[in-house]
Amino acid sequence: MRGVRWRRVASQVGRSVAVWAVSTVTLLLLAGILPDFRLRSADGDSATDIAVTAAVGAGAFGLLSAVVWPLLVRLLLLVPALVLGLLVFFLNGALLLLALRLNPAERGAAAPETAVVVAAVMSAVASATGAALAVRDDDAYRRRLYRLSDRRRRSGPPSPAGPGTVFVQLDGVGHDVLLDAVGKGLMPTVARWLDFGDGGRSTHRLTPWRTDWSSQTGASQLGILHGSNHDVPAFRWYEKDTREVVVCNRPTSAAELQRRAVGYAGHGGLLTVDGASRGNLFSGGAEQQALVLSIATRRRSRENRSRAGYFAYFSDPANAVRTALSFVADVGREIGQSSRARLRKQRPRVSRAGLYPFVRAFATVVERDVVVASVTGDMLVGRTAVYADLVAYDEVAHHSGPASRDAQKVLESLDRSLALIENVAEHAPRPYRIVVLSDHGQSPGETFRSRYGLTLGDLVRAGCGLPVSRRAERTRSGAEARTAVRAALRIPVEEGGERHRPARRSEPIVLASGNLGLVSFPDVTHRMSKEEIDARHPALLPTLANHPGIGFLLVRSDEHGGVVLGANGAEIPLAGLDDDPGPLAAFGPGAADAVRRTHSFPHTADIMVNSFHDPADGEVLAFEEQIGSHGGLGGAQGRPFLLSPLVLTAPVADGAELVGAEQVHRVLSRWLRESNGPQVPLETSEERAA
Repeated sequence: MRGVRWRRVASQVGRSVAVWAVSTVTLLLLAGILPDFRLRSADGDSATDIAVTAAVGAGAFGLLSAVVWPLLVRLLLLVPALVLGLLVFFLNGALLLLALRLNPAERGAAAPETAVVVAAVMSAVASATGAALAVRDDDAYRRRLYRLSDRRRRSGPPSPAGPGTVFVQLDGVGHDVLLDAVGKGLMPTVARWLDFGDGGRSTHRLTPWRTDWSSQTGASQLGILHGSNHDVPAFRWYEKDTREVVVCNRPTSAAELQRRAVGYAGHGGLLTVDGASRGNLFSGGAEQQALVLSIATRRRSRENRSRAGYFAYFSDPANAVRTALSFVADVGREIGQSSRARLRKQRPRVSRAGLYPFVRAFATVVERDVVVASVTGDMLVGRTAVYADLVAYDEVAHHSGPASRDAQKVLESLDRSLALIENVAEHAPRPYRIVVLSDHGQSPGETFRSRYGLTLGDLVRAGCGLPVSRRAERTRSGAEARTAVRAALRIPVEEGGERHRPARRSEPIVLASGNLGLVSFPDVTHRMSKEEIDARHPALLPTLANHPGIGFLLVRSDEHGGVVLGANGAEIPLAGLDDDPGPLAAFGPGAADAVRRTHSFPHTADIMVNSFHDPADGEVLAFEEQIGSHGGLGGAQGRPFLLSPLVLTAPVADGAELVGAEQVHRVLSRWLRESNGPQVPLETSEERAA
């Protein structure tokens, strides 16, 4: 044992010396390149003096980064996360200037702006060198990972002996998209797990599942994490009793939806027993939460760590520099990709200008890096259950298309994240089972506005006999990443064009959720029936039902309870859809059940509108500005996947189908019981407070 200990010490010292030497050489090179950075006195020095100055400066900078940097980050916990990411460079530059001042010979000097550049390069080089030297040394790699999660390890509970489970949600990745990526060699980690062409042995099974009618993250993740997505008819909807527009990715709405789900399900959620929730809309009942939207509006406390993941990650300046450089590179990549698409006049296409390149880079770089670091930290402290959402693919596919080259590049990076999580599992204090799943897929197609020159709102106004603007206005996209950016910056998340509490008026409120539209009349306090709508606006329902861009409507009926309307006067009672699906035939099996379930919700809109769907190519027409969309019925958006280890029982019996997010919750809960014995639902902090 003593010999092993000495070898470890010698190995660590050797790596430290190597990093110091490389940093010294880097400092010398930068001094020769940058005009405002020098390592010698004004009178000139010998080569030896310059080398000693560089060595002392590199050593002092390394020590200051290791000792002072975490303290600086703690002092900046109230600074918005993305602002902290920008401060990284300036604080790092200040540390370099301090390191040069600490040199006894006082030879070094640098202009402030040059110090920022030098410090960034030094941090990146030191990090890359240390990581390269540790690649073949498992002990060193494990120790490095432990240092990254030091704060969590000190505060975490002792690890039970049983295996833990990590659930990684690849937001928006459909079952067929995953298979296609594996077949093209874009996701070698997943291919190895499924034994695609390697002649090895599969470790995982791939199971498709079918979403509810509302095929979007709010409904799916609420059902998966909390066991109930009852009364979530869409991504956004108007509630007549409260006179409020509910939006799944608005923090106040997310908190209320989570409270309702806990009441419906009767328990705190999937993660109530030693769980961690990372990067999600909802907590799942976890006590350990980071980047969780439903707690983003609360005052910061020990129980509210919605943004703590950013600070834990940025406490290592090398992480901050690496992520910042990748962020800048991805912004440039998006600008280049969108310019190429515009020059080639690709169709379909939506605008990708303005702040979108930065929003995309946040989703594909910052959010991914921080969430993965949080997950690895949870594994290294031995948490029982971790659920994390990676939104990168969903954000890019909305604007570039689900099968685009841009989206495929994101799938490659997500696979590398899975490989890192798998690698970390080998060094965790307990074995881990890695489950990968998606909350929905995405269906391609041009927007309703680009095909017909008007929005759904314009069509509704025309059917009501109201004036319509000559120029159709764009409908805001509801992608999750934009809200995550605003939450990170502590900017109130209220979407333009959607007043939180619209005034009662006779004009309808028209909301879009992908290719699902909702029409509500706020001056009528109950859900209007077909007969009432016809009496008030005789042309409205025929105008909508007969439009070529609309697949079907759902409305309440005084005579039949509920009816589905389609083109050419089709009117099918909900009870008769199994015998005569009518306009639902194009949407495949399960569509009738999904529509009937949504009809039973208290807050279903007066008119539910689902866009046209072409079964031949899987295309839909989004009512938002997205060429890859989800939220309604039609195509790949309703067919996500569940990738589970073979050591866990099969999700469903042979021949059965996994339907709905609530059933997925029951499967995941069963797997946790299999791994760790019976789980007693615990009260959440919200329930205790109540």
